[in-house]
Amino acid sequence: MIRVVIPAHLRNLARVEGEVHLDVPGIPTQKSVLDALEAKYPMLKGTIRDYGTLKRRAFLRYFACEEDLSLEPADAPLPQEVADGKEPFLVIGAIAGG
Repeated sequence: MIRVVIPAHLRNLARVEGEVHLDVPGIPTQKSVLDALEAKYPMLKGTIRDYGTLKRRAFLRYFACEEDLSLEPADAPLPQEVADGKEPFLVIGAIAGG
């Protein structure tokens, strides 16, 4: 069971509270986790990744085990702690401004 934390505005859109729990077959990657998230909550499609390219939206970042995974390849395995359900995969809204 993969634990995923998404920003509050996306939780509202998906009508969920707290963490989302997903069954992801095989070795979990950013791509497989986000594919499973969008399959379970189709209203999130296009909010985290671009519809066409499936690239991360500019103002979102991915974290796990206190590491920024945003620039890692989408097919790279996530840390074992995430695969084991000990740590969540975090989708965080980036802060910008001046």
